[in-house]
Amino acid sequence: MPTLYNAIQGRSLERLAALSDGIFAVAMTLLVLDIHLPTAEAIHSEAELCRALAALAPQWIAYGMSFLTLGIFWAGQQTQLNHLCEGSRDLTWIHLGFLFCVTLLPLTTRLLAEFIGFRMALLLYWFNILLLGTMLYWSWTHATHQDLIKEDTAPEIRGAICRRIVIAQSLYAFGALLCLASNYASIAFILLVQLNYAIAPRLGRRPSGAITT
Repeated sequence: MPTLYNAIQGRSLERLAALSDGIFAVAMTLLVLDIHLPTAEAIHSEAELCRALAALAPQWIAYGMSFLTLGIFWAGQQTQLNHLCEGSRDLTWIHLGFLFCVTLLPLTTRLLAEFIGFRMALLLYWFNILLLGTMLYWSWTHATHQDLIKEDTAPEIRGAICRRIVIAQSLYAFGALLCLASNYASIAFILLVQLNYAIAPRLGRRPSGAITT
């Protein structure tokens, strides 16, 4: 009986996608709720308000980075799910592990916002991104080995999904290493990588059916 149950568990991709959408939505909302605005009692002039808002810069930077991160990984997960013919028990738990990493991002974001000049805060933030990429890569390779991918999925698409994850994670890792020179240089590079993956499709239109990384 346990073997039979395991064989039928986690087949619905729609339920997995619905759960993922909900968790991503909550995580994105928590990011902005973690930004602490100055209290009215502490502000007595326009100049003081401007200085207080400027002091929030690390929080806004961390918020922007993390919103882009969640958007990129949400799109990546949806791309994978759209090319699967069905789910499985193991695939479901891999994605639950991925969603666990998603729920950690508001925490590592807050840590980075509070200690933006500390390498440990940046490295923990990067490690969170590494976990997200690792889980997505594991998901796709598992689906490939278990023949869960739709038969009409072109080999170029199968390769492009893995290639995109590996290239992105390599760039993130390089960005994290820049903290040895400067945390701010590291953050700037990671932000540029995120902007590239978020807006690159709009920079140049490919012919229909073209595969990009």
